[in-house]
Amino acid sequence: MSRVCELTGKKAMVGNNVSHAMNKTKRKFNANLVKKRFYIPEEDKWITLKVSTSALKTINKKGISAVLKEARENGFLNK
Repeated sequence: MSRVCELTGKKAMVGNNVSHAMNKTKRKFNANLVKKRFYIPEEDKWITLKVSTSALKTINKKGISAVLKEARENGFLNK
């Protein structure tokens, strides 16, 4: 399974490791992802999503139903 947030589409970024001598080597900045179960009262079921921690904060603020609706509109979730 890829390291992509299922609600926001966040994924790894590419950057450089920079040493004291200013030597640069490629590295990845992975998204901070967690696997989390959510209960959807409208559908009376549980779903498991791999979401970024920033998406968790958004879910706590707006609610899971509103965030799922936005994700479907943006094409990130096909469920």
